[in-house]
Amino acid sequence: MTTPSAATGTLITVAPTGAEHAKADLPQLPTTLDELVDTARRCEAAGASLIHLHIRDGEHAPTLDAGYLRAAVEAVREAGDLVVQLSTGGSVHDPLEQRLTVLDAEPDSCSLTCGTTNFGDDVFLNPWPFMSELYVQAQEREIVPEFELFDLGHVHALRRLLDTHGLPFGGRVHVDFVTGVPGGMPATTAALMAGVGMLPPEVTSWSATGIGRGHLPMMAAALSAGGHLRVGMEDNVVFRRGQVVGHNDELVARAAELAALMQRPAMSTDEARALLGIKDRRRG
Repeated sequence: MTTPSAATGTLITVAPTGAEHAKADLPQLPTTLDELVDTARRCEAAGASLIHLHIRDGEHAPTLDAGYLRAAVEAVREAGDLVVQLSTGGSVHDPLEQRLTVLDAEPDSCSLTCGTTNFGDDVFLNPWPFMSELYVQAQEREIVPEFELFDLGHVHALRRLLDTHGLPFGGRVHVDFVTGVPGGMPATTAALMAGVGMLPPEVTSWSATGIGRGHLPMMAAALSAGGHLRVGMEDNVVFRRGQVVGHNDELVARAAELAALMQRPAMSTDEARALLGIKDRRRG
């Protein structure tokens, strides 16, 4: 497992859109292909090295349509050098079978949530057979999973995946603690450190996400403990009290500034690829 002394740089992931916020409520939310490409470029310039994508259709609604997914992956890959990660969670209403088809778009990485969790008034369904099948398909397609942990029980599920199927493609194991979701683990340093203390020895790096008000506390806690960061409008749309986020690059820039102050500057995209064991799918 990564120790504070070993983590000399910081992987900054940007999650720019998500599936929860409505474009009508947040016109600045990047939902079109052009907006995603612009977001990728600006966030890479601000210090991000990985982008976590949820895709919207022509009506700005969440979609797992294969054409939309592949177009987004290709456009973002051509626009810059970010590691391109697709969400396999989609919307909490998407069927499990369709969520498996996300890998057809050939992203560099995919999310793999390690268990079912209450998600506000909804349920984010991730039963063992689905998790297991997604893991095996990612291995076969040489796509690196990011294991998303919403609760401490999910750490045990990660242990079970590793015991059952071995290491993922690339041989690295990166996890992201998603904290502050109503129904999941709270966005507190104590909860985060409990999760970090439970991680299997195969884990090579970890990051933390704080939803809403947990955004800043989790950044500080993760950096102080040798972890990495995920920010973006999927998780938080308030920059500071009374100020809504105008663009995702504002959140990335603040994360990069904090990482630099902690003497763990933002990683380059090449450093991120090495950290995560990413297969090079870039052209040229």
